[in-house]
Amino acid sequence: MRQSLRDKAIAVCDAKIAKTGEGVGLSFYAFFANRNDDPELLMEAAEWWIMIHKLDHFEKAVKIRSMMMEGA
Repeated sequence: MRQSLRDKAIAVCDAKIAKTGEGVGLSFYAFFANRNDDPELLMEAAEWWIMIHKLDHFEKAVKIRSMMMEGA
């Protein structure tokens, strides 16, 4: 996954955790606007989330942030 997407995902996770607490869940759609303006990037996130890591639709933001920071 490209670094710019990792950085954005970490920032989104940080914001969600700060706003809602460490129990907050999210999906990879949280990293994108409500329109499909970058389908390649969306598919890159979906592949990382679904195909590579076989994550559930919603996961804890702290888990995703940790995975992104580790470069998983």
